[in-house]
Amino acid sequence: MPAAAEPAITELLQRAAGGDAAARDALLSAVYQELRRLARHLLAGDRMRAQLAPTELVHGAALKLMGQAQVSARDRAHFLAYAGQVMRQVLIDHVRRERAAKRDAGTQVTLVSTLPDQPRADVDVAALHEALERLEAVSPELARLVEQRYFAGMTIEQIAELDGSSPATVKRRWRAARAWLADALA
Repeated sequence: MPAAAEPAITELLQRAAGGDAAARDALLSAVYQELRRLARHLLAGDRMRAQLAPTELVHGAALKLMGQAQVSARDRAHFLAYAGQVMRQVLIDHVRRERAAKRDAGTQVTLVSTLPDQPRADVDVAALHEALERLEAVSPELARLVEQRYFAGMTIEQIAELDGSSPATVKRRWRAARAWLADALA
């Protein structure tokens, strides 16, 4: 998204936080294409794409976002991080419905990291969700970092700016989070 659009997004966020439904709708329209990009990123695995289209994931997240009385985020980055959390919830709900319907625990999603040296890995979405909940109990910061990287598709630099920390600190925390998750999912 162009930097010139940033003030418009921030203004829409402020108006939406005040309960302005029209601003909330305009906000979703303004970030729709970026949300679709995030959804495609999340559904990179063939198994998940066969079950849930990126458009369905975006629309499910948009419905949840529009159903809220207020949208509270201070800028575009915060909003996209929050939208990533909502997409995670929609994805988990979908997997749970599928499992309840089929009683099959084999649904997998491929998580694609934005780091070029990070290999693709098939991960059970429900197992990942449970691992993230356990990680959140131990370290809410690391769990939030995983959400920002995987579910919101944010870069190390974007997360550092959002959190007010250095990229080196975020990289160190990212390595710790990946190691913790690898152990939890093994």
